[in-house]
Amino acid sequence: PSEVSLAIGKNGSNIKLASMLVGQEIEVFRELDEEEEDVLLSEFNDEIEQWVIESLQRIGCDTAKSVLALSVQDIVKRADLEEETVVEVQRILKAEFED
Repeated sequence: PSEVSLAIGKNGSNIKLASMLVGQEIEVFRELDEEEEDVLLSEFNDEIEQWVIESLQRIGCDTAKSVLALSVQDIVKRADLEEETVVEVQRILKAEFED
């Protein structure tokens, strides 16, 4: 679990390369336990569009919890995203931490 982001690689490059090498689609599942504190936004590129992740990263939100710590209105204003987009992103991120 501590090396999931390394296995996936930046923008999923490691997992895509491994998939091409073995000729099979490889899926990585994240299991969060109570000790794990946060998840990098880049790990959500299968659920959140890359341009949205990049917009959030530009305002200093690199992890799921950093996005969840801000209000929807604050993110809309700072990241110049639509409110509906931010609500959906936060819904996806919250689901990651629910049992």
